Amino acid sequence: MSKKIILVDDSKTILATAEMALEDLVNSGVISLKTYLNPAELRDALLSGVEDYDLLISDINMPQLNGLDLSAELKQNDKFKNKPILILTTESSAEMKAKGKEIGVTGWLVKPFSDEKLVKAMKMVLGL
Repeated sequence: MSKKIILVDDSKTILATAEMALEDLVNSGVISLKTYLNPAELRDALLSGVEDYDLLISDINMPQLNGLDLSAELKQNDKFKNKPILILTTESSAEMKAKGKEIGVTGWLVKPFSDEKLVKAMKMVLGL
């Protein structure tokens, strides 16, 4: 059974780039990928039970809801507290990474990212 990846980022360019990077894994049935431009919409879908994931990849700086706030909210929910979250962001400060670690995010990728780094991180987190 394929692993469900959800990617949330307010940039259509980042979503398209990630879709291309993960295309082979999607086409081979290893993963399924769903993207969201609006983190508040994703949060509502997750908390209402409409949506679920095996791995969430989230940007931080988004107008509707900060990605770290989204992560913190999900980590407080029993259904999602043990599910991995990768942060994909331009933020690279030690302070920001420490905040992410405190919340319980699994890993941190800095934009711009290479296809190889994204695929490698995703495979490592999911044990693929």
